[in-house]
Amino acid sequence: MSEKPAEEPSSHPEIPDDVWEQFARDTESEIRASAPKEPSARAREVTERLKKSDDAKGKGKGKSKGKRQEPEGWRTGPAWQEMNGRAQRKRRWRAALGVPLAIAVAVVAMKPSLIPGDPFGKGDQSDGGTPDTAAASPLAPETAAPTAAPSAVDPETPTLDRPFAGSPALNWADGAAGIVLPKATAIGVLSKERVQLALQQAEKFLVAANLDPKTIAGARPTAALAVLDPQQPGMFDELNTSLKTPAKAHDPLMFFSRFDPKGVRLVGDVVKTRGRITFKKSKHSGVEIHADYTFVYPVSRTDGSTEVTRTIVRREIDLELLDPARYQVTPGRLSVVHYDADFGNSACEVYDGYFHPAFSSDSASDEPTGAAPSGPTTDPYDRSKDISAGENESCGTVSRT
Repeated sequence: MSEKPAEEPSSHPEIPDDVWEQFARDTESEIRASAPKEPSARAREVTERLKKSDDAKGKGKGKSKGKRQEPEGWRTGPAWQEMNGRAQRKRRWRAALGVPLAIAVAVVAMKPSLIPGDPFGKGDQSDGGTPDTAAASPLAPETAAPTAAPSAVDPETPTLDRPFAGSPALNWADGAAGIVLPKATAIGVLSKERVQLALQQAEKFLVAANLDPKTIAGARPTAALAVLDPQQPGMFDELNTSLKTPAKAHDPLMFFSRFDPKGVRLVGDVVKTRGRITFKKSKHSGVEIHADYTFVYPVSRTDGSTEVTRTIVRREIDLELLDPARYQVTPGRLSVVHYDADFGNSACEVYDGYFHPAFSSDSASDEPTGAAPSGPTTDPYDRSKDISAGENESCGTVSRT
């Protein structure tokens, strides 16, 4: 039996009571409309005669008696395998940091005077140089896939005070501010209010799964699980297995961003976020929401080290609010249709349920090292292509963090 998680307080505004009430009324009316009605005495009499006639015809002809089979998924909800038909983890790579290059960049960034003329123009920041927050011009929200990767940024070493120095994410939105919902409209049989409900639930899932400090610190992502429908067959079993006993075939990192609190901590309280949400009518008479987001996590070790590195996680996930007139679902909860993820700067082939970022000071004996990268060098900030457009299960090297 799947575990039904308890709701946790959300940092986002709750769905208004009138929207929930309208949703409940719509759901009840649809279920009543679709419920089988008691046949009349005349109809029962005709049905019984037809049944006896069919039984008589079937005798002696090898026909087996049995219960009439309903269409697959009818009133039970689509199976996890059906909903996940497009989620065969088409591209799942974990890129490890190119340590020699990172060390060279760090040396130059810490002391630009080593290069004649100080080509980066940074000079001494101790005299009131411009901090990250003032220097960055915020980008407008993303409304379509970019045509290319972000342009090059002057190489700088991230620090505890400036964790996004030298990153294209410096002028990305902070945390949940980067999750901008499109304007809801009625779609198919669903009202504008129910589409809005689905969008708000998708936003809540993204925040709880990728931005909640408790989730990032390795805790059970209770608030994220509370958004998903426990009646989706097989889904909660899969998620619970991945959280309790992580493995390559059951990896919680495909859904949740988690670091081992014993070795790594988030620097500051900001995770940079960029992406977009769209929605369309689903094949199951509901609304399907597509989310494509990249999250940038600045982290340091918990051993007192001041060194900072970054892990970049891109996720594509499709979530669906199903039509309760056809499927047995939990009102207001979302089902998972598709998921995919790219992890930039995390150890290859380590499946303990946590990201393991590489630091420039890592030695060959540091654990866990994971497998050596064998795939191509990739820019983790490049959002111009779908994740599924890449290689299967490749593990390469990131060009920057």
